[in-house]
Amino acid sequence: MATKLEKTIRREIVIDGEPFTISISPHGFRLTKKRFRSGVALSWKTLWGRYGADGKPAPELADRRDSR
Repeated sequence: MATKLEKTIRREIVIDGEPFTISISPHGFRLTKKRFRSGVALSWKTLWGRYGADGKPAPELADRRDSR
């Protein structure tokens, strides 16, 4: 049985040799470069809206990526 996420947890990860902090909360997550304040935040609702139950991007997002 999974433990309910009731407060924010923070972990350090390394991406391409650079340290980052990921904060996971009941509202979503934030990925921030170590020693910086701003980063990328994404709510769980937004993540679910983009990828849904099947894990595939929504058609409007796939179309946008193909046009680049």
